[in-house]
Amino acid sequence: MNRRELIASTAAVGVVAASPAFARPTTGVSMSLPQPPVAKKVPVRIEQLGRVRVDDYQWMKDDNWQAVLRDPSLIKADVKEHLTAENAYREAMMASTLPLQTAMFEEMKGRIKEDDSSVPAADGAWEYYVRYNTGDQHPLYCRRPRGRSDGETILLDCNKLAEGKAYSEVSATEYSPDHALFAYAEDAQGSEVFKIYVKDLATGEVLPNPIESATENFTFSPDSQWIFWTNRDDNGRPDKIFRRPARGGETSLVYEETDDGMFQSVGRTSDDAFIVIGIANQETSEGRIISGATPTATPVVVEPRHVGRLYELDHWGDRWVIRTNADDAVDFKVVEAPTDAPAKSNWKDLIPHTPGRFIERVALVKDYLGRQERADANTKIVIRDRAGAEHEIAADEPAYALSLGGASEFDTTVMRYGYNSPSTPTSTYDYDLKTRERTLRKVQEIPSGHNPADYVVERLNAPASDGELVPVTVLRRKDTPVDGSAPLLLYGYGSYGIPMAAGFSTNRLSLVDRGFIYAIAHIRGGSDKGWNWFLTARRFTKKNTFTDFIAAADHLIARNYTKAGNIVAEGRSAGGLLMGAVTNMRPDLWAGVIGGVPFVDVINTMSDTSLPLTPPEWPEWGNPLEDAAAYDYMLSYSPYDQIEAKPYPAVLATGGLSDPRVTYWEPEKWVAKLRPASTSGKPVLLKINMEAGHFASSGRFDYLKDIAHDYAFAVWAVEKGWEKA
Repeated sequence: MNRRELIASTAAVGVVAASPAFARPTTGVSMSLPQPPVAKKVPVRIEQLGRVRVDDYQWMKDDNWQAVLRDPSLIKADVKEHLTAENAYREAMMASTLPLQTAMFEEMKGRIKEDDSSVPAADGAWEYYVRYNTGDQHPLYCRRPRGRSDGETILLDCNKLAEGKAYSEVSATEYSPDHALFAYAEDAQGSEVFKIYVKDLATGEVLPNPIESATENFTFSPDSQWIFWTNRDDNGRPDKIFRRPARGGETSLVYEETDDGMFQSVGRTSDDAFIVIGIANQETSEGRIISGATPTATPVVVEPRHVGRLYELDHWGDRWVIRTNADDAVDFKVVEAPTDAPAKSNWKDLIPHTPGRFIERVALVKDYLGRQERADANTKIVIRDRAGAEHEIAADEPAYALSLGGASEFDTTVMRYGYNSPSTPTSTYDYDLKTRERTLRKVQEIPSGHNPADYVVERLNAPASDGELVPVTVLRRKDTPVDGSAPLLLYGYGSYGIPMAAGFSTNRLSLVDRGFIYAIAHIRGGSDKGWNWFLTARRFTKKNTFTDFIAAADHLIARNYTKAGNIVAEGRSAGGLLMGAVTNMRPDLWAGVIGGVPFVDVINTMSDTSLPLTPPEWPEWGNPLEDAAAYDYMLSYSPYDQIEAKPYPAVLATGGLSDPRVTYWEPEKWVAKLRPASTSGKPVLLKINMEAGHFASSGRFDYLKDIAHDYAFAVWAVEKGWEKA
């Protein structure tokens, strides 16, 4: 299931002319500074469940947003004018940071091995890998004969695919089991509406009639004769699974989901015995299977959906292996079932539930099962043979990330895994499951140089208001003082059960090497301390996410890592909701706040059933259209609705015009309402990428420029750069 992180807006709409590009200053801003756009107010009265709210900026939502996602040139002229003015104002305000942005970009670029390549993954007669040429923005997908270093075939050059396009992202690729075909899904505008292309590897021809209006999810049948994919409807939702001959031909409907609140996906089991259709939202799932021997058969339900029960299917040669939370297994367990009788009545525990040990994923090869577990914000990998004997792969750093990559073929005794930590670049290992020998295949190279010994990684536990301990991962240079003087960037997310890995990032070093401390708050709403860590911070307990983040900040201050007013808070998407909430709750803590593609207009978004991800996410947030208690609780923290006159910190909100997850008008409305409410005189800035979506720029170097811009804002906010302009 592709969890979104979130999208955008409301029920009622209003269309007005945009304000002038530059107008009177907001309160407290010097007349010598560039003057911000003033968004015109057009009050729209919205009544729900006997409750009334008034939205002054609802006009910013384009009535024709579905078409705009597919063709951004269709955006309303008044909205485009206002976004253009906001971008111009931000650029003028941050003009003094351009040298710093350039320096950071060059540093980040210098830490990338430009002619890098992945470790080849062997399958049958071939090895598949991804590589970059020096100077290229996009990767090349390649293969070569197994065991050789020559004979390369370029399956796809994404640089050529991107020529003449402002945006091009290949989000999924797959070769057919017989290695004769190669398929790839391209998003050419950032809206996540994909075209799927199929290439004949014998002739090099890209076959005609690509699949239109798809998600990035697709798979070949085990016999390589068919391709299955997930359709994206006019509202951007995955609604159907289709099938057609792999080389082109008539399309057939395989499955249609009638519940707008469910996601769909399609894939093959590890042993290629079955095609599996997964149907799920945040708390309920259902699997339907098709035998690989009869790929045109009607899918069969394994176990009907039941609210609160999740399960994921894989097949282990002679049995089903199922990861599930059934029978109150909050942190999940693994069960097995006969191939011909996979219903729940036949489920038998293979790996029983252990509270606090969250089983994140399972990977299968012929005679071994690998699983990735998470506890206390760290991971470990456990290997199990068919007889039930187990051993584990772990690490002894205070904070680290182990990731189980599995294997690209079923009949093997080797699985791949990766290891890193906030100070240690990624090492990729091949692990022999039988001999327990590991082979180091690659260490991430930092061309400009990196010495892990120059850095300190620490794990703190911040006491929350209810007594829970919130893990906080800290990265700093050894020579950065812990006396309260250092600026600090605190990152958080806290939604959908998605954990924040304590992993390595070369980009963060551009802050850390300038004396910043970088901290990650492993707050509730993620699964960093198990699935219950997620369950206790959603719906009517969602505020735990926000108070945990504040507790992390207070603890860092109490431990002398920094001081109030010297912290920059950062979060993206649903992490942007976190940013909006903590900005309202404790503006005194932050020098600056970076809300990346921020989900801040919660009530309006979760009331708009036309938006792609609203119905599927009611289990996460609640349904304010039908549940008055959900409406009231949501309203009590919704960042857009809770703005009031107070001394807000400097704020940078970012968005993408083609974003289907957090639509552009969320950050636009947030800034329009926040700026005149702030009594501090500190800048509130908006950056909208007019040529991208949720994940910012598509090229690897253009993306680094986005990061450099945001980090320069962090430095600028701590130093109050606008006062020096």
